[in-house]
Amino acid sequence: MKRLGRDAAELTALADHLTAHGLVLEMLAGPLPGIYDPTGPGKLLFAFFVAMAETERENIRESTLEGLDTAARKGKHGGRPPVITDDMLHTVLRRRAGGESVERIQPDLIIPTGKRKGQNPSAASIYRALAEHAKREAYPEAAEEAHADFAALQAGDLPGPRSADHGCE
Repeated sequence: MKRLGRDAAELTALADHLTAHGLVLEMLAGPLPGIYDPTGPGKLLFAFFVAMAETERENIRESTLEGLDTAARKGKHGGRPPVITDDMLHTVLRRRAGGESVERIQPDLIIPTGKRKGQNPSAASIYRALAEHAKREAYPEAAEEAHADFAALQAGDLPGPRSADHGCE
């Protein structure tokens, strides 16, 4: 089933492709060996495959979400450690305010953890950190709302719709 398609859309497209080209599906082994025509009685088999693919996909999704939830409860979060730490960002902001360029500041910064520990961050990483900082400074209420929504979601409450006074008209 995994070789035929990953979801209902792919399996439906496969059935349409076989029908358009006058082809049939032949199962050589497994529990359902035989030849299946997507236009005739084999249509039922394709419907079965579609349902099974969607069920398997949903099971994978549920187990993934459950694993992420369990990890979050244990205080473990995926992803890489940040390349630009808060201390590094503070240094960059202070030196930029003094008129220095990012290219001049970059060699003085050292990545403290991760795969690139002990190396200098790229100029692109520094610019990205500056852009994210500028966004946080421009819309501080958005970050607060996101944190409040996340806390409410963890508590089991669903956040309500946004009001018009937050600029979301």
